[in-house]
Amino acid sequence: MKRNTGRRQELRRAWLSCVLLVVAYFVVPVEADPNAVRMGVRISLTLLLTGAVAWLVTGQVRRQLAAGSSGESRALTHLAVVLVAGLLAFALADYVVARAAPTQFVALGTRIDALYFAVATLTTVGYGDVHAQGQLARVLVIVQMVFSIGVIATGVSLVVKQLVQRQ
Repeated sequence: MKRNTGRRQELRRAWLSCVLLVVAYFVVPVEADPNAVRMGVRISLTLLLTGAVAWLVTGQVRRQLAAGSSGESRALTHLAVVLVAGLLAFALADYVVARAAPTQFVALGTRIDALYFAVATLTTVGYGDVHAQGQLARVLVIVQMVFSIGVIATGVSLVVKQLVQRQ
């Protein structure tokens, strides 16, 4: 029963981490705001949310290390949080590049566009409506693809390892 409660708590922390990351993605300032108070609030909120996520993930990692070999399912939870964090970091980087150099991406004008493009890249769907056009954007997308392959390969290997251990 205690193991079940711990697992639920771990999933709640992972879910909360992902929600806080998404909120941080939408509030992090990427351009100057003439209203200094609003800019200060956005920066403070971003730092607070990032700190909360770091605290939640660090707690999960500490518990996983203390658990020893029973940590494969926890590793998958951590991997999910890392995937969301990486996805949002790349979406934000794409958005910043598109704002700073509008010719780098085609049809990437909002944070939603950037998130859409990052998810399409991660899932290898690539509809083509939003795409990298400039060299900087293409390098950024290559790095994102390598990250995605690494995270997905790690996840698959953890799942296979769990399945093999259960037999």
